[in-house]
Amino acid sequence: ISADEDIKKPRKRNATICGYPLSIFFIIVNEFCERFSYYGMRTVLVLYFKYFLLWDEDFATTIYHTFVALCYLTPILGAIVADSWLGKFKTIVYLSIVYAIGQVVMAVSAISDITDTDKNGTPDNMTFHIALSMLGLILIALGTGGIKPCVSAFGGDQFQDHQEKQRSTFFSIFYLSINAGSLISTLTTPMLRAHKCGQTQQDCYPLAFGVPAALMVVALIVFIIGSPMYTKNPPEGNIMVKFGKCVGFAVKNRFRHRSSQYPKREHWMDWAEEKYDKLLIAQVKMVLKVLFLYIPLPMFWALFDQQVCVYTAPQQMGALTIQPDQMQTVNPILILILVPVMDSVVYPLISKCFNFTPLKRMTVGMFFAALAFVAAALVQIQIDKTLPDFPSSTQGQVKFINMVNSKLEIQADNHKINLGAFEASEDYLTFNNKFFLFLGPKQNHSVTLDNGTRNTIAITEGSQLEYEKFNDITSKPEKGANAIRFLNGFGSFLNITVRDEVFNFTSNMSQYLNISQGNAKFIIKDNNGNVCDYTQELGFGSSYTLIIPPTFRFGDACSENITSVMDMEPNSFHMAWQIPQYFLMTSGEVVFSVTGLEFSYSQAPSNMKAVLQAGWLLTVAVGNIIVLIVAEAAKLPDQWAEYILFASLLVLVCIIFAIMGYFYTYIDPAKIEAQFAEMDPEKKEKMKNLEMPRKGSVEGHKEERRSSDSSCDDEETRQTKI
Repeated sequence: ISADEDIKKPRKRNATICGYPLSIFFIIVNEFCERFSYYGMRTVLVLYFKYFLLWDEDFATTIYHTFVALCYLTPILGAIVADSWLGKFKTIVYLSIVYAIGQVVMAVSAISDITDTDKNGTPDNMTFHIALSMLGLILIALGTGGIKPCVSAFGGDQFQDHQEKQRSTFFSIFYLSINAGSLISTLTTPMLRAHKCGQTQQDCYPLAFGVPAALMVVALIVFIIGSPMYTKNPPEGNIMVKFGKCVGFAVKNRFRHRSSQYPKREHWMDWAEEKYDKLLIAQVKMVLKVLFLYIPLPMFWALFDQQVCVYTAPQQMGALTIQPDQMQTVNPILILILVPVMDSVVYPLISKCFNFTPLKRMTVGMFFAALAFVAAALVQIQIDKTLPDFPSSTQGQVKFINMVNSKLEIQADNHKINLGAFEASEDYLTFNNKFFLFLGPKQNHSVTLDNGTRNTIAITEGSQLEYEKFNDITSKPEKGANAIRFLNGFGSFLNITVRDEVFNFTSNMSQYLNISQGNAKFIIKDNNGNVCDYTQELGFGSSYTLIIPPTFRFGDACSENITSVMDMEPNSFHMAWQIPQYFLMTSGEVVFSVTGLEFSYSQAPSNMKAVLQAGWLLTVAVGNIIVLIVAEAAKLPDQWAEYILFASLLVLVCIIFAIMGYFYTYIDPAKIEAQFAEMDPEKKEKMKNLEMPRKGSVEGHKEERRSSDSSCDDEETRQTKI
């Protein structure tokens, strides 16, 4: 936001409480609700894409990163609108309305009952829901990005010049409200999603999106209520526009004078001297030095913003007693722990050994992020070892079940299988699309398999041995559920329920039901009212076929006649193994992000911090675009290999950044600006105003900005979580 707003007439005194403007409390509540709204929606977004819109994981990831990139591109628009046209207050109000509408649209898009006329749990008009979702996400990106550079700066505007201490405390509370909103929403929104609602009692995405929408409406109302108490500075021009025009003129002027007959100038920005004063040119040069160092930074965000997609794999891991998407709460919890630990313990200890400069810290932070992805690759390798060996696209797999009350010897091509009564083969056999099945003399059958399928063949007894072929699932059950089905050899109709869900039979084999972890009680009834209870303890991600044999009889020992055949082992690799990844990534974030803005702001002129804020947010957007490009171009067959690829790219970028940092010369912008002020006495008073602390004028990525200039003044600027 333009620092020119500091050059204005003395402002009126607002009502205060304990020395603080009353208006800031409305801003803090507004920020808490808005961050709850944003992070709550984002926490369940990928799962919504996969399980409601039924997109595959790659496409869901693509849309997610596109959305995040858009959220970090729009702040530039918001800053320009606020400083050049509407002012910060009106910009926040108008874009918050857009934001709230977007959240409401997202909640409506998740109501499957709108188009689910046949009540099967799947919307009949998926295009309608996708269109609403995309409209909602666009409005949210415009709203959250547009207000991002305005809210913290607007809060800083509420303080008088003599309230420097109170302003610093305000930004600490502002930071706390952001992390509190993020932490609480990340913890509670998955619980809302897990609640069952609608005609078919499925995951309640309307509630998971509806509560954040309600919080955004509350944020808007609270902010408007405080309107009479706000200090509202009029728009006075945007420094980013001035910066862009100055750079553009220098480039065009240099191009016009590219002939060798014109003498060279010390710096290419000196070609702007024909139109702009030397002070502005010097300030632009300082900013360009920092922006040049920003070039490698998007690779860090490319890894960081994959946490939502990489670190939630409930269909492949044994879960905790929390929802899989609640694992994301580890990040804000670790931030609250690591920020003070780094500042109070780690940095002071390291500084006693050697000069741990900001650029060295950022390099270490990038290296931590690379290690986090190496840890993710190691976890994925262990997960892959526990996954079933599914058939290739040119093969099929078969498991055999003996439904005859005697031993059988079955031959499938060259494989001989001996099965006792009502037993199943332990493993699947892999064939090409056809094999010969020998059940006895003159009982040879040619069995055709669809490519890429798993099948169960049940051997039954009629006038002679016969077989039935059933299709099995070919992937791990989603969300850590257990895929259960029944093979009914009883010879008559049976009604089987579990947790109020009914197994549907289209043949002797029922359809699969996804049953969550825990003790499952199956209630089996016949037409005569006889009842049999069968219980089985279920883990995460398994698949079972429960056999009811022809010899089944109702009674006290009825459950002993039921055979449980494991088609797919439960997940054995615990989700808690993701915590080291979170620790490494969050450590990298704290060291990289906080230090990055500390360095940037200490090296930039006081009136161009908004330009650096725009550049910093742009690196986040570019990082998400890199994810899309690399993932699409690489097309690696194994997930762990993709993690290693991203880690390797970041290590390479880390080395480049370290070299750039080695040759970087630290400067003191205040001294440079003072030199120009002395050269031009008319600007001396203006420079005095420009050099006044501008705490909180810019919002950074994730945590609160820390000190703005460690080399020349004691100003402390907080980086806020976005």
